[in-house]
Amino acid sequence: MGLMKVFSGSEILAQALQERLETAGVETLKKDNIQSSRLGGFGGSDLAVELFIQETDFAKANPVIEDFRMNI
Repeated sequence: MGLMKVFSGSEILAQALQERLETAGVETLKKDNIQSSRLGGFGGSDLAVELFIQETDFAKANPVIEDFRMNI
């Protein structure tokens, strides 16, 4: 049992999905490669935010993720 990446894209979309998942009771972890690049002194891609959930939460999260993808 580990983490599963469910989204990779812009920070705005990642935050919107994160809020929906957390409202549904699914804990998330956001990895912000944009901020990491800035702190390291490098430029970054604007599509460098990843969202992870626990593999055990996938059944609960999948309907939320699919609904989100259909509405963006």
